Formats: sequence, structure tokens, C-alpha cells
Amino acid sequence: MKRGNLNNFSTSGSSSSSPSSMDKGKMWECEMEEPGIDDELFGVLGYKVKSSDMAEVAHKIQQIEVAMGNAAIDGYSQFPAAMDDTFHYNPSDLSSWLEGMLSGLNPLPEFDSSFDSFLESATGGLAVDDLDFGSDLVAIPGKAVFANIQFHQPSPENRNQHQPPSKKAKTSPSMGDFISLVESSPAPRSILIDSQENGIRLVHTLMACAEAVQQENFKLAEALVKNVGFLAVSQAGAMRKVATYFAEALARRIYRLYPVNHHPQDLAFTDMLQMHFYETCPYLKFAHFTANQAILEAFAGKKHVHVIDFSMKQGMQWPALLQALALRQGGPPTFRLTGIGPPSPEDTDYLQEVGFRLAQFAKAINVQFEYRGFVANSLADLDSSLLDIREDETIAVNSIFELHQLLANPGAIDKVLRIIREMKPDILTVVEQEANHNSNFFLDRFTEALHYYSTLFDSLETCDGGGGADEAISRKNKMISEVYLGQQILNVVACEGVDRVERHESLTQWRNRFNSAGFEPVHLGSNVYKQAIMLLAVFDGDGYSVDENDGCLMLGWQARPLIATSAWTMSDGYGERWNRRKYVQRRHAPMSES
Repeated sequence: MKRGNLNNFSTSGSSSSSPSSMDKGKMWECEMEEPGIDDELFGVLGYKVKSSDMAEVAHKIQQIEVAMGNAAIDGYSQFPAAMDDTFHYNPSDLSSWLEGMLSGLNPLPEFDSSFDSFLESATGGLAVDDLDFGSDLVAIPGKAVFANIQFHQPSPENRNQHQPPSKKAKTSPSMGDFISLVESSPAPRSILIDSQENGIRLVHTLMACAEAVQQENFKLAEALVKNVGFLAVSQAGAMRKVATYFAEALARRIYRLYPVNHHPQDLAFTDMLQMHFYETCPYLKFAHFTANQAILEAFAGKKHVHVIDFSMKQGMQWPALLQALALRQGGPPTFRLTGIGPPSPEDTDYLQEVGFRLAQFAKAINVQFEYRGFVANSLADLDSSLLDIREDETIAVNSIFELHQLLANPGAIDKVLRIIREMKPDILTVVEQEANHNSNFFLDRFTEALHYYSTLFDSLETCDGGGGADEAISRKNKMISEVYLGQQILNVVACEGVDRVERHESLTQWRNRFNSAGFEPVHLGSNVYKQAIMLLAVFDGDGYSVDENDGCLMLGWQARPLIATSAWTMSDGYGERWNRRKYVQRRHAPMSES
């Protein structure tokens, strides 16, 4: 149990047998004003504690409590013999006695010098005012810029003696660093309060808690998840934030306080969070940009085009494509947009509002524009006959972070792929998280999610938004982006069944699914790759990377792929096989009476 402020405790603990509570209060104030006088209430218990030492004593008590709690978690039932003797004493100098206990509980470790590399992270700044992408499709500009984040450094007495001189650009060790150490080394057995050792202990505790949850040992899981909070406070930056969200998700699963995100107001809140995530980092911009470039190439030379957007949201993806089509040689085509989205809160028609804004934009750049919005609780509820597909149109179907949610309902993804085939699109663009959060085994899913979101949070620490917003707006966007990712963590870890909608799968899994459904890949050309690289130049930080994977593009951080863009079209022979199957079914079907 964490101690409260000792001043408040002493004041509230004054005995009612005193001549006057008012006089007692005055006497206490007088003593606090003279730092050289011993604390009266501790003096009654036989301890000599100067008023000026009260804060230091409280801090040492908290350190001892954390160390003893860690020892209990690691299975230590006994402390060193010297410490056992000390417990029986009633020392007159409480501060010195606590210092002695800390020395016994916290021997100075000899750290591996390899740890030092985790403390250094070079962040190169590249200011880009005007980029020529060599294409009509320009990068979507950002609006947020982050100042350097200042982290709390360890106190001098706990700082590694072999730590190299501090550099200008510096970040705290990431969760991914400690996860790698945990997977490659046995559990630490020493009792330490150092933040680096606590980082390793933190990952061990999270993994042990997840294992206890999988084994339905909720009593042990409860004890472990409480300990995560003590360990997380010693960490800085991304590591503390990730641990806090995963601890909350574990606690919700242990206590069965499952988050629900099906109400229209919750969905509208998630859309708002995603808009800030869009402004903060390059992931959504990369998704929109690469998908738009693939659609633009499919629309080359076409006079009538139709985009069916499965993830309409606030329509942020389409102004850049409209502008690129407006600048096309030979003039722009007629542009139809069908936006699909969930029900809106309080009966507001946000899809029509988005369409109205896009229509105004299209009119300003002289693009003939037509828009329809469809409300659907799920993409599986769509009916292709209602989408007004016209024979003279070139059709593109677009899905950004939407298809994985269909995996929560058996058969839903197969139904949606059949609906897409009925539309006969010239191109299908899909962007999904590059992760495997759909495992039936909780511990595997938890481990994968811990790796994935640790990398995402680590990348946010160096993101600057690529724009020119002031520091206050940058900090706000970053904080809300963390909440956006935290909601996903809660869903992956705490939910099950149809409520667990964040069922991300890898590109390999999606590739197998699309191939089986009669689609073949459309390779994203080298031009898309080069322009994606230029888009990342808008953002500071050298950790981002774009990789090509069999015609698909992946955006990652520190060599870890995080999202993948792929493009698809109907297989050449699949239509004939599909028509033949339907003919055979009709031939063998019983004849109806006339």
C-alpha cells in the first residue's frame, strides 16, 4: 500500500486528548517551520526524524516497499540474514536505518555495457518545405509538429556508472528492447530498484500475468497485474504508456469489465481519435497515399470512374485523388463516390455532410462529382444491387483498416468478397495492419500484440507530424493518438467473441484469402514506392522504412513492418469458373412447376 503524505497523516492523526486541537495545529506548524527540530509524532514512537528529512524518509519507504513487493513476486521468501536482524531493531535514526535497508535490498549491479545502446536513439531532422513527387498525386500534408520530448532521467545515485555522456538526441529504452532481452535471457533473480532492471522485470510480469490469465488462475493474475503498476512508474516514455494500457486490458479481462464499442457514439469517438492519429504520424497518410496512387493508375485514360469506399470516415482520403484527376492531361473524368459507414449518433447524417464538403471541393477544381452515402452496421450487410453499378464505369473498391473486423463473425469475410466480385471492380485496394492478432491462443495473441504496439508507441515518440502546428497542438494530437492505439490494445487483450473486432492478420494470410476468393495481385509499381519514400521525408526520424513484398508495400519502424498496402483485381479465369459453377447448379436444380 502506497504511503500518503506524512504531513497530512500526522495532522489527521493528532490525539483528541490534547488540550486543544487548535493549539496542536499551531504547534505542528511551528515545528515544521524549524527544519532542525525532530518530528514530534515520530519522536513519541522512539524515532529521531528531522522535519526537513520527512520527504526523503517517505521516498525511501516507498523504494523499500517496491523492492519487497518485487521479491515476493519473484518467489523470495527470505531476505539476507543481516536484514533479518535489522528488522527487530527500533532505530533512533530512522533515515540512516532506511538507508541501510536499501543498501541490503538494492546492491549495486554490474550492468552489461550492451544496455547503453538502448539509451541512445538518433533522430535526424529533415525539413521539407516543398516536394516534387513527380506525379499529379501529391502527398497529403500533415498539420502537427512535435517538439523534443523530455524524459525524466534516473537520479544520480541510481544511474548506471558506465553510462556514456549524454547526447543531444536521446530517448528512453523502448519496450521492444526489453522484450528482446526477456526472450533471450533467463528471468532476473536480483532485487533491484534500477529502472533498467525494472524494465526487464516489467516485461516478465506482463508475460506471467498473461500466462496466468490463459490458465484461468485469476488470483495470481490479479497479484501480478497490480505489480505492473509499481514497475511501470519507474519507466519513461513509450514503455510506461504501453505497459499501462496492457495492464488495464489484463485487469479488465481479470475482473470481466469488458469494453464495448458498438454504440454509434463510441464509433464516432473512435473516428475522432483516428483523425488525430492521421495528423500525428505517417501511417494513415501512407495508407491513403499508396491506395490513391494505385487507383489513379487504374483510372488512367478512363472517362467515367466510380470509387466505392468501405471506410468513408471523414473522407480525408479523397481530396488528394480529386485534385490529381483534375490536373490530369486531357481533363478530369466524371467521378462517382459511394461512401459506406456505420450509423451516426443522434440521427445525424454525417455521411451526407462529408459528401457535401467533397462536392464543394470538386466543384472548386472543376471535377464533375456525384456522391451517395450508405449506412451499414457491417460490410456483410451490403447489397451490390443497391450500389448502382454502371457498365461504362471503371470501378475501384477501397478498404482501409476495415476487413479484419469481419473476422469476428464466421462467414462474413467470404460474403463480402462475394459482394466485391459481383461489383466486378477493376481494382481493389486494401490496407491492413501487418500483425497476427487473431490467434485462438490468448498468450500468443498477447505476445504478438505486445511486440506490435510497443513498436507503434516507440515510433510515436519521435513523430513530428510533418507539418507546422504549434507545440500545444502537437502534444494534444500525440496524446489522443495514444488513446486511439490504447483502445485497440483493450479490444485485442480484454475482449472475446464478436466483441473482439481488432483481429489483425498478416499480409500472407490476406494474400491466401484473396487468392482463394478469385483475386490476383496488382503490383504496386516502382513509382508508388519512390513517392512513398518521399512522403516519409516530411516526417522527422530515421526509423521509418518502406519495403516491397511481392508487389505490396509495407511501412515499418526499426525494421518491423506495421501496415501493408496491397492491390487486387479479378482473376482472368475465375469469372469463367464462377459462371460454369452457377450453370451446373441451375442444371441440377429441381424444375419449378409452371
